[in-house]
Amino acid sequence: MHDAGDEIEHVYFPHNGMISLVAVMQDGMTVETATVGRGGAVGTTAGLGSRCAFGRAVVQLPGWAERISCARFHAIAQQDEALRNLVVRYNDVLIMQIQQSVACNALHAMEARLCRWLLQTHDCIEGDTVPLTQEFLAQMLGVRRTTVTIAARLLQSAGMIRYRRGLVHIVDRAALEDAACECYALIRQQIDRIFPTGS
Repeated sequence: MHDAGDEIEHVYFPHNGMISLVAVMQDGMTVETATVGRGGAVGTTAGLGSRCAFGRAVVQLPGWAERISCARFHAIAQQDEALRNLVVRYNDVLIMQIQQSVACNALHAMEARLCRWLLQTHDCIEGDTVPLTQEFLAQMLGVRRTTVTIAARLLQSAGMIRYRRGLVHIVDRAALEDAACECYALIRQQIDRIFPTGS
């Protein structure tokens, strides 16, 4: 959708699928800093006047979305205080998610991080099957593919997921929630606090 340093042309509002906001290092290594699914948006800083992308936005799970030009979105946000306040609140959610991801990547065990990531992805999709390769998971989590292989086998052995050739089937979501680090629940609670159901 865009890369770091690009001028953002559109604000996207996904109805399904998943978009990853990714930090890219000079050597090409990547790590996901936030996920955006239904109910989220990419490029909302345009509503406040900022159009420079700070990271890469990549469609990870295909879906469909509405879009509006940044210029139009900015013009509307300048005229509508309620929309401007919503943009600020949503940016707060993204900053919180990014900060939590940084802490999670630095402090938590790989298996717990993988559970968090699967839960966040599960929240973005319809159904329980997620098309994910181990290579993709390794890139999003900032680890080697072999590390993901070991972690996925542990989760499969515990009956939480079934994994085969690029498809992860969530078998026991409650067990994934129990095995995930605290980050998933913290992010979920903050989203629910800032955007209560029905807001």
